[in-house]
Parts: sequence; C-alpha cells; structure tokens
Amino acid sequence: MPYRQAHYFVGFVLLVIMTGFWMSYFAVAGSVPVAFHVHAISAMTWLALLIAQHMTINRRANALHRQMGRASFVLFPFLILGFMMIINVSAARYSAPDAGEFIGMLGPSFGIGMGIAIAAYLTLFYLALKHRRNLKLHAGYMLATPLILFESPFSRVMSDYLPWMNIINSEGPRNVLDTIVISDGLAILFALALWALNRKHGAPWLVAAGFMGLQAVAMWVAPDLPLIGAGFAAYAAIPPAVTLALGVVAGGAAVFLGWEAGKLRPQRAPATA
Repeated sequence: MPYRQAHYFVGFVLLVIMTGFWMSYFAVAGSVPVAFHVHAISAMTWLALLIAQHMTINRRANALHRQMGRASFVLFPFLILGFMMIINVSAARYSAPDAGEFIGMLGPSFGIGMGIAIAAYLTLFYLALKHRRNLKLHAGYMLATPLILFESPFSRVMSDYLPWMNIINSEGPRNVLDTIVISDGLAILFALALWALNRKHGAPWLVAAGFMGLQAVAMWVAPDLPLIGAGFAAYAAIPPAVTLALGVVAGGAAVFLGWEAGKLRPQRAPATA
C-alpha cells in the first residue's frame, strides 16, 4: 500500500481544522448558521472516511474498504453541498446593504476561492474513481483532497497563534489574504515534494498543486478586479435552492462519470482470417 503513514497526515489536517476553527465555530457552534454545520460535518466526515479507508486497505480488509468507498458516493455530493452553502452565506453577506468593509473587500475572494476548491474536489474525486484500479494513482488522488481543505483552517491558525509566519503583512482586511496565500504556498510545496518522490505516479499532487496555485492567485487579485465583484454580486441574486441543487448534481455527476470512466472495457476478439 502506498503512503503507509498517510493517516497521520490526514489526522494532522483534522487537528488543524479543529484548532483553526475552534473560536469561530466549535466554541460557538450553537449560534452559527446551518451552513457552517453542514460544511463542518461533511468535511470532517470526509477526512475520517479517508483515515478509515487507508487503515482498512493497509490491513487488507479489502471488502470493508470497498464498502466505505461506496459510502463516499453519498458523502461526496453532501460535501459539495456544504461548500456551496458557505459560498451562499458569503454571497448574502456581500450583497447586504449593511455589508462592512471586511466582507465588502474580501467577499469576492472568498467566493472565487471556494469555487476553485469545489472544482478541485470534483476533479480529484473523479480521477480517483477513474484510476481506482491503479492503487498508487487512486490513493494519491484521494489523499490529495485534504490539501484543498488545509488553506482555510491553517490561515486562521497563522493569524491567531503564528502571526510571525505572515511575512507579507498587508494592512487592513487584505492581511487575511496574506495568510491564505502563505497557507496555499506551504501546501503546494508539500504536494510538489510528494510528486518529486514518485514522479511516475505523482500526477495527483501536480493536479492539487495547480488548483491551490490558481486559488492563491485568484483570491489575491480578486479585490482589485471589479469584474469579479460584479460576478459575485450576480451570483448572490441566484436563488440559493438553485445553486445548492447544482452543487449536489455536480457532486453526483463526478461520482457517476468517474465510476463509468474506471470500468473495465471488454476486449475485442482478434480478427480471424
């Protein structure tokens, strides 16, 4: 089994999530919007499932591993739903008449950042299912998904406990984007290191690094591009039920298309004279 110590890596991401969101979510869970609960439950369940799947395949409990894999078919659209709900909360706050300076400046960044995260998850899970018969590629694509989650909680850890890591140190709300860019940068370096260790099967880490690089750049430049703000305002006008339904459909489509792409194709019999 490749990546034999991967459960420690996924567990570390879980720890970062709990630390980064302790004050803003876990300590005040009774007073936050439902969207935060859906996002938190789906994301943490996804990580727990990754740990369980990794441990079952390491112990050669292949049947249990496959059963958990099928459970991910239901969990994955729920995961995408959670992301979409967070985007909708940000969009509603951004378009509100009393939106403050913080959300007014960073709302489009949050929106486009979450959109790229969704695209990354759809791509990585599709490829994991497509390459499920190649153990190293399948494991890589599945284990690359926690990297997409890393940026948000670690940026909060940096702001709250490790401010010295913010070597950019911009003024005002843009300081938040500094920590996001640095967090993405650290995750990219980690992904590229894993790619360098096994280039033959390192494609999952290049894909993840590409999405994180795109996310870092897009979020950083979003406050300076009025077109992105206008697009986010237009998104806010779409009924939430429509965007949530589209998110669930996109998650289900990634599952279906990935599963179909990974099926063995019947071999044609050689032509006879």
